[in-house]
Amino acid sequence: MSYFESKPFILFDGAMGTYFALKNKRYDMPCELANLDEREKVFSIHKEYIEAGADAIKTNTFGANRTNFGEKFSNIIKAGYKIAGQAAENTKVKVFADIGPVNNDDGNNNSAELMEIADVFLWLGAENFIFETFSSAEGILKTAQYIKEKQPNVFILAQFAVSPDGYTSCGVSGKKIFEQMAESPYIDAHGFNCVCGPAHLLNYIKTFDINNRYISIMPNAGYPSVINSRTVYDTSPEYFAEKLAAMRDYGVKILGGCCGTTPAHIELAAKTLKTSAPEMKTPIKYAEKEKLYKIKTNLFYDKLQKGEKVIAVELDPPADINVDFLLNAAKTLKKAGADIITVADCPIASARADSSMMAAKLQREANIQVMPHLTCRDRNINATKALLLGLNIEDVQNILIITGDPLPQVDRGQVKVVFNRNSVQMAEYVKDLNDTVFAVDPFRMAAALNVNALNFASELKRAEAKIKAGVSLFLTQPIYSDEAIANLQKAKQTLNAKILAGIMPLVSYRNACFINNEVSGITIPDDLINRYKDKTREEAVEIALAVSLEIAKKTGPYIDGYYIVTPLKRVDIVGALLQKLLC
Repeated sequence: MSYFESKPFILFDGAMGTYFALKNKRYDMPCELANLDEREKVFSIHKEYIEAGADAIKTNTFGANRTNFGEKFSNIIKAGYKIAGQAAENTKVKVFADIGPVNNDDGNNNSAELMEIADVFLWLGAENFIFETFSSAEGILKTAQYIKEKQPNVFILAQFAVSPDGYTSCGVSGKKIFEQMAESPYIDAHGFNCVCGPAHLLNYIKTFDINNRYISIMPNAGYPSVINSRTVYDTSPEYFAEKLAAMRDYGVKILGGCCGTTPAHIELAAKTLKTSAPEMKTPIKYAEKEKLYKIKTNLFYDKLQKGEKVIAVELDPPADINVDFLLNAAKTLKKAGADIITVADCPIASARADSSMMAAKLQREANIQVMPHLTCRDRNINATKALLLGLNIEDVQNILIITGDPLPQVDRGQVKVVFNRNSVQMAEYVKDLNDTVFAVDPFRMAAALNVNALNFASELKRAEAKIKAGVSLFLTQPIYSDEAIANLQKAKQTLNAKILAGIMPLVSYRNACFINNEVSGITIPDDLINRYKDKTREEAVEIALAVSLEIAKKTGPYIDGYYIVTPLKRVDIVGALLQKLLC
């Protein structure tokens, strides 16, 4: 029987970072550097937690990685492990090698760097590992396997940070991660830490069937306040201890504290846990809410499923408060035969009226189905869920998920951009909500497909990941070249999804040059651009219609419909194109 199996519960220490800053009035440096320069301060904090009654302590290495500290990271880890070991010397307290997330540019965990960190700890002889505050299982499972293959007898604990509604910062369901960890032979214990206060994590874990698993919960002390530019946790250790005891009653065997917790929190928790008798409770099962409304018909999606060709037309929302053009255009396009209107989300990262609000307005007032674009740019997880709730209430059933254009370089010094996730991660998040919150009327998800991509094999691989995440429809970038048509054909043969061919009529020589040179993901052949040279407005319209119809004819055998992008508010051209396509 292992040390962890022999005890009714294991109590970890509390926070190192926030307590180090509070105790030493040091808010200007990463606490990990203190391993090298202020060893006694780190040592004294470890000793305080041990004297408070902690059964296990974490090394002061949460952020010690190459990304943060360069080559110095290894020395920080070695010093941190030695300090923690000396603090626990001549006690039964276990030392856990603490590893925090290290993200790639795409937001996924960098498993190569995590393995590099693990190698340092393994060289030091670490027998216990804790991965904490992660937002996805990516990277952890690979690293855990790597560690176990080198040292099978180590104990590995993996913890994830979820918001009060049970999702990580990149939109992954805590329940999904919980099951992933439970199924892995390389993870000995798993659970949640940070972000939430004790009450929210207690309420969350009540909904899990723990079933004798080794589950850990290490909440924050509560929620912080900012006083004189400093983050302060003004919370009661008594309240914290009470909630940890309640977690134990639901079967949680590994407990501790995260941000804002101090030795006072752990001391009271230790006393409460050791003096109160457990009252084993069963998980809460929430009854399915009564369905008070009928499932609505999604005419656009149904038409696609029947194998009929559909036509989607994109309109830009206004850059001011005048919505007349958008409404009139939608009504005109509906009469011309459009099945659905897609509304762009701040194209080229320029502020416009919100695409979702405009879409809902069009659906109500123009009586046509809509598909707002949802970019991953500028929305965190809470804003995304709030928006999706509103769209569902407004009966918007179709959405186009795209990563979104980055801010122009010139704006980045003054305007901050948010990319909490990419389009695949966003689709996974919506899929999870479709399975839970929106189970009665789920969103039908579309995504972008760049048939102009130089590395189209990579684009197809990414498209397959989107399908796995719940996407069932692709709208391509505008098509102008034979290479793009060949890629479209390849996509239709490869992907198990519906595809709409992107068509954007070019209205002038100047317009063609601008699109070719300044819009990412679109390539226009030189001979096509030159066809517009020195042409009158009327001649340019004739060319635009002729070229668009030619593209429609060439792509017809490989597609399920057309996605027409309205150029420069030229609804007249799009209307004429629809008339010819439908005749």
